[in-house]
Amino acid sequence: MVRLVVFLGNPCTQYANTRHNVARLVIEHLPFAHELRWSSKFNALMAEYRPLPGATTRFLQPEDYMNRSGSSIARAAQFFKLTTEEILVAHDDLELPFGRVGLRKGGGLGGHNGLRSVRERLGSGEFRRLRIGIGRPSHGSVHNHVLGRFSAEEEAELPDVLAEAAAQLTRAIEG
Repeated sequence: MVRLVVFLGNPCTQYANTRHNVARLVIEHLPFAHELRWSSKFNALMAEYRPLPGATTRFLQPEDYMNRSGSSIARAAQFFKLTTEEILVAHDDLELPFGRVGLRKGGGLGGHNGLRSVRERLGSGEFRRLRIGIGRPSHGSVHNHVLGRFSAEEEAELPDVLAEAAAQLTRAIEG
């Protein structure tokens, strides 16, 4: 069962609509988004959702930069006595073409500093992942691509991508 969902991203408004923050954009597409009441805890924004009677899933948006996000996740996991297998991390993925969304458990880090921080702080990479494809740039630096805004073509498709990511996340929580 998924007891903690983490939405990786950078906290500053300048990064709000960048590819690196695509996981955080999923939140507003969750069918129960209006029920979530966010508060500050573990240097993160946290909310709770009860998908089934007697079950609680917590949502976490670390307020640290991506490469330090594992710290608040580890504190939440320790406080709620969670195993790595009960954690799902939503994140951008360069290795998936833009628009592809997939769930998996574990796997490589693909150079993702947020995932590296999570693995280091949890002591394992066996957490579940909601991978949201942002694709690799055809030219230019990966850094600029990841921290850049979506193209006009991507912006047009983004609502459908986010809706699919939210649907997969909801099934993982309620399944």
